[in-house]
Amino acid sequence: MTRQTALVIEDSPEFARLATTLLSNEGFRVVGATTGDQGVAAARTHAPELVVLDVTLPGMDGIEVCRRIREFSDCYVVMVTARTDELDRVLGLTMGADDYVTKPFSPRELTARIRAMRRRPRATPSPEVRRFGRLTVDPVAREVLVDGVAVELTRIEYDLLEVLTGSPRRTFMRSQLMDAVWGGDWVGDDHVIVVHLANLRRKLGENATRQGFIRTVRGFGYRFEPVAADEPAYSV
Repeated sequence: MTRQTALVIEDSPEFARLATTLLSNEGFRVVGATTGDQGVAAARTHAPELVVLDVTLPGMDGIEVCRRIREFSDCYVVMVTARTDELDRVLGLTMGADDYVTKPFSPRELTARIRAMRRRPRATPSPEVRRFGRLTVDPVAREVLVDGVAVELTRIEYDLLEVLTGSPRRTFMRSQLMDAVWGGDWVGDDHVIVVHLANLRRKLGENATRQGFIRTVRGFGYRFEPVAADEPAYSV
């Protein structure tokens, strides 16, 4: 059986060795890079299933590296930051990262997050294309159109939309969406899903002043409305 490739983009030898050991133990073939430019080139060359990406890199930083990788790859991306500033996490998730960990992280935590990502169930494809006014969702092709134009979603953004459009008008708690997309062994906090939903809304053409298809049910969670309507501002 061919081993999947993992790419570690990290300029700290200590953390690079730690991540390499963990990923090797998980059965990956591991390749490494120490700068942002090297990391993007390695992602193109090796087509990894998973990238462990440091935010602070010499030259091109990890957030820009993530953005560039997302232009050609749908691999899993776990960002690693030594800084506690929440802005780093939000920017990383906005650029398409799947998850993040903060240094110093425990080997058990990183391993658990990687396993959770790889095991998270995908929504069962349906042969029926879902049409909701200006929005079209094709579960077989995993394609989303807004006003007939294809919208590029990350893996998690699509999975969230797949779950929500599969049960229109049903209100999901954050924990239910996290279980459906990441699996029941998720080890992170629910802020991740807030950022991914905000990114999804933006890509669907929704903004901070008008509600669209995805509605916030205050104090509970989120639901999908089959017909977008102009309503007061939402919050996540």
